[in-house]
Amino acid sequence: MVELGDLPPDCIALILSQVLATPVDAGRCATFSVAFRAASDSDAVWRNFLPHDLDLIVSTSSPPPFGPSTRKKDVFLRLCTDPILIDSDRKSFALEKWSGKKCYMVGARDLSIVWGDIPSSLQWSSFHVSRFPEVAELIIVCWLEVRANMETRLLSADTYYSAYLIFKIVHKNSGIGNQAMGVSISSGSEVERRDICLDPDGRLRQQYQTSQAQSSRAVRSTEENIRQDQGDGWKEIYLGKFFVNNRPTGEVQVSLKKMTSGRWKSGLVIQGIELRPTRIISRQSSQSADRWTFAQRSAEMR
Repeated sequence: MVELGDLPPDCIALILSQVLATPVDAGRCATFSVAFRAASDSDAVWRNFLPHDLDLIVSTSSPPPFGPSTRKKDVFLRLCTDPILIDSDRKSFALEKWSGKKCYMVGARDLSIVWGDIPSSLQWSSFHVSRFPEVAELIIVCWLEVRANMETRLLSADTYYSAYLIFKIVHKNSGIGNQAMGVSISSGSEVERRDICLDPDGRLRQQYQTSQAQSSRAVRSTEENIRQDQGDGWKEIYLGKFFVNNRPTGEVQVSLKKMTSGRWKSGLVIQGIELRPTRIISRQSSQSADRWTFAQRSAEMR
């Protein structure tokens, strides 16, 4: 009887390509033996973790991010750590490390931003260090509306997605960080609505709650939102989630509005709206949350 580990690496790779479900599984197999390490690093295995339409996606990137001879594992790891610009540098594309699901950021130039064509209200700036050539900076507006649209067929099927606004609030801002803003996410017949507050550290919100007690309830309802520093000066805030089914059609629309305040608004810099998979990958697996710690998974991927 021949042990599985005694088979040639090509045979092991063929077997593993049929049974490994995630990149984490491949990382585990690499720890079994030298033969399993070679097999789990093969193109036959890692091709399964790349989107079937990857060639079409990267065809809109210039220059090409990798060549035809690049190992599939290297392609995967590159897309997990270094998003590429596509669609005339108006979107970015990446992969989620644990599942290989698609991640997109709709850049400011591809967003629908009210006042975007009026230089005295909104300017396009290349001075901020950004993933994209330009970002949008509010100069002065009386009301604000930002929308992102994405065809759901471009996203990973059978997947829950979360949407995040990637932004900065610069000095001498006004009317932005201290009041609740309305968010809606519509996908098919499902619509999710919530209020958020863009105040990164809470100081403006506290001042507003003190002086405007009657609206504090709406602002406090945003405490659960994620306000994180991405490490490059940009903040992200959770906007909501939606589900992409097995046969995605139509589009998802993410909308951010502040129209009822009498205060003028300035000082908000928008890099884009990011759509990325949640850790609960599919509706079937929604009852089993991710039980591995980040440290454990990192060790498995090494």
